[in-house]
Amino acid sequence: MSSKIALITGGSRGLGKSAALHLAASGMDIILTYKSAKDEADKVVKDIEAHGQKALALQLDVADSSSFAAFKQTLHSEMDQHFQSTQFHVLLNNAGMGYHTPFTEVKEAEFDALMNVHVKGVFFLTQALEPQIVDGGLILNVSSGLARFTVPGYCAYATMKGAIEVFTRYLAKELGPRGIRVNTIAPGATETDFGGGVVRDNKELNAMLATQTALGRVGLPDDIGGGIAALAQDNAAWITGQRIELSGGQSI
Repeated sequence: MSSKIALITGGSRGLGKSAALHLAASGMDIILTYKSAKDEADKVVKDIEAHGQKALALQLDVADSSSFAAFKQTLHSEMDQHFQSTQFHVLLNNAGMGYHTPFTEVKEAEFDALMNVHVKGVFFLTQALEPQIVDGGLILNVSSGLARFTVPGYCAYATMKGAIEVFTRYLAKELGPRGIRVNTIAPGATETDFGGGVVRDNKELNAMLATQTALGRVGLPDDIGGGIAALAQDNAAWITGQRIELSGGQSI
């Protein structure tokens, strides 16, 4: 029996990379996208293949919705060649970036950049790829703990994530007749290169955030990747339309 296939945007580093490795460890083949870090993406592919699963890396700028039609054609042909299938089982809308800017200083260009990646890109890429998701498949959209608790400076970013949480609920209802589950995962403070790696590299901030977290530390990429892999398993098939926070109990 052939493996299930997961498509992960922004899978060359950070949470996307961790999700790719955990999903592969659970027995899935992986398609990951990257914006410019081809070498890093190729290394993730080799790591997945070393564990006995198939993997493929494709270039995609999720901020450029005009490229989605061409990406869909490329995906179709590459999947046919590498997997002898043109449908996949899991779509993880993970690619993203952020700005730490006080509300009064947010520039329109920054706002538009966040919107293009986190809202418009997710909306229209999902729309383009929905026909290739198998009936009974799974869509996971990445939000943030910042959509629940408040940290000054992340107003614009968190606004986008709030929109994604609403989008998730609507998508769960509209794709429910196909048996497609749609959920949001919301990481808390995690040691990645997000925001310049501030949580990972600033020891004072890291320690302060740990005191605000029920489990006494900030998250690691494997905490998030492992949670994503758990939600992708068949025994999670009755979970849809939900926001699942992966934060270790931050600010509860």
